[in-house]
Amino acid sequence: MARLAEKYKSEVRLSLKEIFGYKKLMQVPKLDKIVVNMGVGEAVQNAKVLDFAVADMMKITGQRPLVTKARKSIANFKLREGMPIGCKVTIRNKRMYEFFDRLVNVALPRIRDFKGLSPKSFDGGGNYALGLQEQVMFPEIDYDEIDKARGMDVVIVTTAKRDEEAFELLKQMGMPFRKQ
Repeated sequence: MARLAEKYKSEVRLSLKEIFGYKKLMQVPKLDKIVVNMGVGEAVQNAKVLDFAVADMMKITGQRPLVTKARKSIANFKLREGMPIGCKVTIRNKRMYEFFDRLVNVALPRIRDFKGLSPKSFDGGGNYALGLQEQVMFPEIDYDEIDKARGMDVVIVTTAKRDEEAFELLKQMGMPFRKQ
């Protein structure tokens, strides 16, 4: 079992039950899934760029990403409907906890001038979104092998109904939020 999954079951779940006064353990919020998305706008001119992005995403998440396609045609961007323009991965269960562990304990501390994550990036329904500037902060990516630094979006989906519950869950799981 993943280290953070064990921590959730033994410590975090009981702590959240006490803090929010849940009657049953099944009411306690938990991590549902993590969605990692990488938009590759330059794939319109050069389709090879998308292959590099897919390879990087595969190294980072341990899963083969789904190639996303354009929904609309936009003439100014020379974009036609159905053209591949990005990739995304939905991570669940054991891999999700392992990815979350690497994100919180390895990747985020490697960001230059990192002062913590904003506690205001919740969506109102208990989900947290953060944007990363480059993929190099993950230890799986070798700096010499990348063709270009690309950013990505990471959305952490929880079963929490309110943002306060999700904030407390992520904070107890080790997410480094900055002081307000």
